[in-house]
Amino acid sequence: MDDIRIIFRNEFGIAFYWKSKKDKIQIVFRDTGFILNLEEIKSFQKNVLNVQAEKCCSKCNYTRSCKNLLLKTPSSKIDLAVSLDELGEINELLGATIFKLEMKNYVNNSFN
Repeated sequence: MDDIRIIFRNEFGIAFYWKSKKDKIQIVFRDTGFILNLEEIKSFQKNVLNVQAEKCCSKCNYTRSCKNLLLKTPSSKIDLAVSLDELGEINELLGATIFKLEMKNYVNNSFN
């Protein structure tokens, strides 16, 4: 853990960058890791928000935990089957990561 700087973590995943390589962010959840830049993270979060806006099976008792939603990832060849609960966790992970990165950029640029 000495080689990384954690940006954000929640119960579902973690966002960090390698201290030796700060230009890409590693987003890891559900045994899957993505190496992304800020714009790709923003695009990924838009995909999450689009899927959250879709309607689930209306009469299903398991709509929050059923992995019936297909989430497009920044990789055009990979989509993930996720539940509504998982989408919420992914959204929190990506949103907090974006916020912290943009705040850091703002602070760094304010003093230049």
